Formats: sequence, structure tokens, C-alpha cells
Amino acid sequence: MPEPTRLERLLFRLEAQHRCLGWAFREIGNRPGIVFEMGLGHGRTYDHLRSYLPGRDIYVFDREVDCFADCTPPADRLLLGDIGDRLAAAAARFAGQVVLAHSDLGSYGEAHNTAMSALVSRLLPPALAPGAIVLSDLPLDLAGAQSLPLPAGTREDRYFVYRNGAA
Repeated sequence: MPEPTRLERLLFRLEAQHRCLGWAFREIGNRPGIVFEMGLGHGRTYDHLRSYLPGRDIYVFDREVDCFADCTPPADRLLLGDIGDRLAAAAARFAGQVVLAHSDLGSYGEAHNTAMSALVSRLLPPALAPGAIVLSDLPLDLAGAQSLPLPAGTREDRYFVYRNGAA
């Protein structure tokens, strides 16, 4: 069998992302807390989050707004600028309140991915509530969090799931 094509790798990642998000929504269903969406991109995941988590405060991080007009977060929930600066400030502001964090900061560059993984791993943990779920397109090393198995039917190494400490 040949190596997966770029199209297939994208498809596998999107399938994994969709399954992981669905699982996470059920996990946090009755738990209070806010959501961090790191990487707005075109806004598709933000649109999914706000549709399935109505009433939740969702804070979105990115360098700039480059999304579909109907997927732009409200100005008071959009944290634009350097992800390191914004995430550090938000982690301090919302210490222990984030019940779901979704990190979609990967690219096709290995150096970029290594840097983003290290940055999120270092800055995100103070924001996480006990039992918080973290989903990522990159492997993370989060202090106090355990790696969890992927939801059934999800291809390995396409997405990564973590739970912070004890629920």
C-alpha cells in the first residue's frame, strides 16, 4: 500500500478532529468552564465549537483574522497577536477555568510544529481546570495531564487527546 497522499492525510486529520471534538463535547457536557480555540484559520472549527457548545465562552487565538465572515468570533473573545504573548496572558487571566482547549497550530514545517508544540505545552497548563480536555493536531507534553486513547475509529497520530489531572 502506498504512503497516504496529502489529500488522504488531510482527510484523516479532519476525520480525527471531528471524532475527537464529538467525544470531547460529551465529556465536558455538564461541566462549567470556558473553551480555548488556538488557531482560528478559516473559522470552521470555531463554527463547530459554537454550534455544539452554545452558551460557552469561547476564546479564540490567532495572528490575524483570515476566516469566513460568518465565522468571525466576537471582538471580546478574539485574542489576536503573537500566540505566545496572548496565551500566556489568557492562561493567567483564566487560571483553572478552561474545560476544553483545542490547539490547531500545526503546519507542514517541522521546525514550526516543534516550536508550537513546546509553546502550547509550556503555556497552557495553568489555564486548565481539573479534568479539562485538550485536543491537538500536534503532540503535547502538558504538565499534570495524561495522554488518552483516541476515540474509536480514529487513525493514530492524526490527533492527540489529553486530560488534565483528576476530574
